[in-house]
Amino acid sequence: MILAFDTSGSVGSVAIATEGHVLARAEMSEQAGHASDLLPTITAVLDEADVSREQLTDLVVGEGPGSFTGVRVAAATAKGLSRGLSVPLWAVSSLAAAAMTAEAGTVRYALFDARGERVYGACYSVDGNSVQTLISPHGGQLGDVLSGDVPHGAVFVGEASRRHREIIEDRGFSVADPDPEASMADGLLRYWRAQPTGFRPVTDIGSWEPKYIRPSSAERLWG
Repeated sequence: MILAFDTSGSVGSVAIATEGHVLARAEMSEQAGHASDLLPTITAVLDEADVSREQLTDLVVGEGPGSFTGVRVAAATAKGLSRGLSVPLWAVSSLAAAAMTAEAGTVRYALFDARGERVYGACYSVDGNSVQTLISPHGGQLGDVLSGDVPHGAVFVGEASRRHREIIEDRGFSVADPDPEASMADGLLRYWRAQPTGFRPVTDIGSWEPKYIRPSSAERLWG
């Protein structure tokens, strides 16, 4: 019985599944409310699925990058639930979740907004129940990504890809829309089911931190 949630972007999501079947899911469209809405949404999804917290066997969380506040909210909630319920915590790149929710070809380059013309990106090969990281999560200018080593046949997915669709398509690449039936939490579950090589639960919940990719504004000012 697997609970998954992600609040890295403008739309947060929660889903619960067992044996590859999603029992219930919900989305949170108010980004500013993710901090206060996540736990109530988790409770509502569990209630809809008629599942108690004690029945959960695994937690899967989107580890970022994305909204600093959203990523922290998801991470803190996941750590608390994992410790309180004594269940394994699996951390998955939110970019990978976006790649898994896309209606695209085999090679999927996920992009998230990182303010201005900057983006977070990562590229994955998705073939049925198999997923492989081709380019690890990174940050940079959109132009640098498009001028860089984009794998052959890559289709761009994710919020930033849709926002910059015209620029990306002018450079000769395709942009795909997400599966309308799938949320980011669904993408996390799909990645978890794929069990790519080296994918393991978090070993030290206390010291684990999400992947911000770049420092926050407060950290930059402090530096």
